Amino acid sequence: MTVPSSMSYVGLSEHGGPDNLVVTEGRTPHPRSGELLVRVEAAGINRPDVLQRKGDYPPPPDASPILGLEIAGEVVEIGDDVTGYALGDKVCALANGGGYAQYCVVPATQALPVPKGYDAVKAAALPETFFTVWANLFMMAGLKSGESVLIHGGSSGIGTTAIQLASAFGSRVFATAGTAEKCDACLGLGASRTINYRSEDFCTVIAEETGKAGVDVILDMIGAAYFERNLKSLARDGRLSIIAFLGGTFAEKVSLAPILQKRLHLMGSAMRPRTATEKQAIRDELLEKVWPLLEEGRIAPVIHAVMPYTEAAAGHRMMEHGDHIGKIMLTFD
Repeated sequence: MTVPSSMSYVGLSEHGGPDNLVVTEGRTPHPRSGELLVRVEAAGINRPDVLQRKGDYPPPPDASPILGLEIAGEVVEIGDDVTGYALGDKVCALANGGGYAQYCVVPATQALPVPKGYDAVKAAALPETFFTVWANLFMMAGLKSGESVLIHGGSSGIGTTAIQLASAFGSRVFATAGTAEKCDACLGLGASRTINYRSEDFCTVIAEETGKAGVDVILDMIGAAYFERNLKSLARDGRLSIIAFLGGTFAEKVSLAPILQKRLHLMGSAMRPRTATEKQAIRDELLEKVWPLLEEGRIAPVIHAVMPYTEAAAGHRMMEHGDHIGKIMLTFD
């Protein structure tokens, strides 16, 4: 396949607001050993992209400085020591950076086949949220069938994914969201009870719904603002998995007594610092346990908006405004 020497991508003139995202031209990358070059057809916008744009989430030294952590498209070059892929394969992948571009290099061990029946937009909506939810909710927190889980930010890309996966694997799901429309959307995805955090206290609702027993697992992206109530809402041997700090990183004057009293497990992780081996393990479990559910239509990404990559700034403004339900996607001609 002929790969052009230059490509268009969404660059960042300087750290700051969405208007600092500008379409520019640059050299097309080429894969190193163990990598694929993908002609990008679609890419997802995620919260880490917003943080990187602001200067709060720098890419690793060996990663592309271009924003974008998930893509879908066509394999057009294959690096040395890569097996299992051929030119022309349609894949989606968790990128280490560089997704807002016409061409993106990804580790072959972080790529997955596009699920049967999926177009590029639906496929590109999968990697970042599904890798994150599977790793934190199932691999780390060990959510099992028959257990209960509270998912904060239920209408986000992470939240809509977590609700569907937890429900599909037999858990009772509670979810928080900020509007009646978002709560209804969470119910439609499999939550048994939604909690409008603007009018209800999730700690009170969980106590009422569980007979004061609490939930087995909480997936939290709020952090400090919810920390004390999260501890109160967990059952004995409960697990709190923290993946972001939208409500702050410092929790003051919080009693840690419930950790001892209820034998609680606290954990957290970010996806980007994980090793290539860890990401490959997540990829392998997704392919085995989750891809069949996607191809059977039992779960699917929730997509709020699709726009050309030239409008990436508008996509970032939409994400920061917070009215979206599910994923915001970019397309590439």
